[in-house]
Amino acid sequence: MALTPVPGDQLATIVTSLEMTRRPPLRPAPDAPLRLVHWPAPDLDKYRALFRRVGGPWLWYSRLAMDDARLAEIVHAPAVSVFAAVDRAGIEVGMLELDHARPATCEICYFGLVPELAGKGHGRWLMSEALTRAWRAEVRRVTVNTCTLDHPSALNFYRAQGFVAVKRTIETFPDPRLLGLLPADAAPQVPLLASRR
Repeated sequence: MALTPVPGDQLATIVTSLEMTRRPPLRPAPDAPLRLVHWPAPDLDKYRALFRRVGGPWLWYSRLAMDDARLAEIVHAPAVSVFAAVDRAGIEVGMLELDHARPATCEICYFGLVPELAGKGHGRWLMSEALTRAWRAEVRRVTVNTCTLDHPSALNFYRAQGFVAVKRTIETFPDPRLLGLLPADAAPQVPLLASRR
């Protein structure tokens, strides 16, 4: 058994890919004081702000590193649907992004709520909303990825919703805190090993 060194300015994570190959049975949607709002062709700054608020604690960074043209190419694509979960005051507290580009498949690209809502049952509500929109008539498979940098309960949550783990990969990438994409105090559970350039 060998250990692979990771440079101090890099992060490494184990990514688990999961899939659901049968539409789940209909059941009542969990109650939540939230609603899902579709963002067709979302404003890029607004998208990035929500992405940062939801994903910053877990070091989501990929969309923050993209220039406007590349980000718009993805989130404005006809096969991609972006939604914000909003509370009763209209404040965006979660996000959902679905991609139906591959035949017979829907990928849940991003799924999350702000950390303050963790453990209150709102994730089940958001997943119910996600699956309702993911399972179009032609869809035969819904996929999602999670990694060891995500919330510690993420993998078990997806499995409890009916997803089955099918693949595991290792991903390394530059620490987004050192790139200035996220603040240095983001994700304090992940040690910052190198100083900011």
